[in-house]
Amino acid sequence: MQRAIALAKKGAGFVNPNPMVGCVVVKDNEIITEGYHEYYGGLHAERNALTNTAVDCKDATLYVTLEPCCHHGKTPPCTDIIIEKGIKKVVVGLLDPNPLVAGKGISILQDAGIEIVTGIEEDKIKELNKVFLKYIKTKRPYVILKTAMTLDGKIASHTGDSKWITNEKSRQLVHKLRSEMMGIVAGIGTVKADNPMLNCRLEGQQTTDNRQQSVRQPIRIIVDTKASISLDSNIVKTANEYRTILAIGRDVTPVASEQTTVNSQQPKADILKSLNVEILQCEEKDGHVDINDLMIKLGQMGIDSLLLEGGSCLNAAFLEAGCVDEVYAFIAPKIIGGEHSKSPIGGKGIELMRDAITFDKVEIEQIENDILIKGRITSTDNGQQSTKLSDSVSQ
Repeated sequence: MQRAIALAKKGAGFVNPNPMVGCVVVKDNEIITEGYHEYYGGLHAERNALTNTAVDCKDATLYVTLEPCCHHGKTPPCTDIIIEKGIKKVVVGLLDPNPLVAGKGISILQDAGIEIVTGIEEDKIKELNKVFLKYIKTKRPYVILKTAMTLDGKIASHTGDSKWITNEKSRQLVHKLRSEMMGIVAGIGTVKADNPMLNCRLEGQQTTDNRQQSVRQPIRIIVDTKASISLDSNIVKTANEYRTILAIGRDVTPVASEQTTVNSQQPKADILKSLNVEILQCEEKDGHVDINDLMIKLGQMGIDSLLLEGGSCLNAAFLEAGCVDEVYAFIAPKIIGGEHSKSPIGGKGIELMRDAITFDKVEIEQIENDILIKGRITSTDNGQQSTKLSDSVSQ
């Protein structure tokens, strides 16, 4: 099962919104074939393993990280090929919470006379598929808030300069995160200050069928209540290359008031759409995009995960809404000072220490001289943490 988990990890960033799944087939105490779910729309792990071998699999034992599917989706049911190949025993790491499966795959295999063992390395597989497990149950994206700060807790100098706080290896890890999450979120303040691309600059990988698979670029989601984004920004100018969503207020009518390189006589919304920018109108709360409504709408669009790379205001808004699942905090051994230098989280802040947002499952990693602290936000019974970070935030 540990080998199957290692295989499953190879699908990170390629299979969303599907889960990462690995499969190993053993006969006479030897691995005779193995496979994993390589990309969304491709064969599932069991079919990859069982179709990529000339060895007779009759009476073999199949180890798979997630319960085999039993329904027709983009590929046929994996239960069919497991029965067809004469597998004698199936060891399952985690039952599939997808209502289309949810124990039905196990029942079909048992009815076919196949021995079933479940719950092997279950906790590791839950951690591996934390994004899938949240999304399949709630239809809301799993959100990782990423921030990079100095030792004195600053994300930029008082002049706004922020390049670079962390070292190159830390930044490479951020690009890996970008490749694994379906979307990347930033606020209009970040776009105006930094004019970023918000893309992933990593190389792809070779699949078992000899396809060269490019790194999937994250969907760029810009929270811009008033639709004030410049038509000359890097985000807009590259929207034909990278899928881009502009989340604006419900009643906002974008106006092209600035001088641009495109025809500003057209309505700005039409210009943005002609440049491949998708307009997503959201409910408003206190005059800004309602983050919870945004999460619902993105989930409905099939976006299962988000990397939040916002400034202090947007970070505060997501935390205030209880929409952050996990935090990646990079800390660099630098001090820049400055009373007006920004920190990662804006807003008014809490009044009492007992109301601070807390974490569990905390991990600490050293990346050359940088420190990465990862932690899961402690949830209440309803899955969200009650926070009061600010009375108002700007997006």
